[in-house]
Amino acid sequence: MSVKHTSEIKFKIGLDENKVPEEISWIAKDGGINNEASKAIMVSVWDHKQKDTLRMDLWTKDMPVDEMKQFYHQTLVSMADSFERATDDAKMSATMRDFCDYFAEKLELKK
Repeated sequence: MSVKHTSEIKFKIGLDENKVPEEISWIAKDGGINNEASKAIMVSVWDHKQKDTLRMDLWTKDMPVDEMKQFYHQTLVSMADSFERATDDAKMSATMRDFCDYFAEKLELKK
């Protein structure tokens, strides 16, 4: 298998004097994203040598708490979906979705 194409995703983080994020923007040209603003990002990378996950979670200081709760909920739902696609484990994916429903209920995200 040989690489036929490479693609980049870039994040630009504007920091204040204390190195706290003020602005986040990103570019993913292959996805049609060009310098789009965001209030938060979560990136996970699997280190196959160490068998460990490396993470980067950033959010701007003006990210509203209610939106952060919604962001986490949607991320958890996406993780359940990705887990099912990656492992074909429908039973555990359903259990994860049950937790997502519980999470949303406790945070009063669903009306």
